[in-house]
Amino acid sequence: MTAIDEKLVELGIILPEPASPVANYVPYVVSGKEVFISGQVSIGPDGLITGKLGRDLNLEKGIEAAHACGVNLIAQLKAACEGDLSRVKRVVKLGAFVNCTDEFYDQPKVVNGASDLMVAVFGDAGRHARAAVGAPSLPLNAAVEVDGIFEID
Repeated sequence: MTAIDEKLVELGIILPEPASPVANYVPYVVSGKEVFISGQVSIGPDGLITGKLGRDLNLEKGIEAAHACGVNLIAQLKAACEGDLSRVKRVVKLGAFVNCTDEFYDQPKVVNGASDLMVAVFGDAGRHARAAVGAPSLPLNAAVEVDGIFEID
């Protein structure tokens, strides 16, 4: 068990099976020392977290949805690293989309659900650049979708 796997256990995080694509794309691409992970929607242990922030969901539920996206990113990353998360050298960038009303302005706070998870799991290597964007709708009515770029050895 790697130190990252131990950290996941300590945080009470059980990685799900990586989600299969729902359209014509692959879940991740490894190019040199970089892993590009396709957008992961807000599927948590109780299923897909759906709805629009500012109407159907509050900030706390949005943070939970972004956290679920982060867990799914790590599951895909583990698959890309052939099961060995110790190969992860850096979380480079997260790109996040928040399904929200025009009047909702807390996208950065929502996306902290994923960002805080990366730092909790990977330490300083989890600090990353990011975008947090509001969207009028997302696939499957997901509350949040996050993609990522990671450096591996």
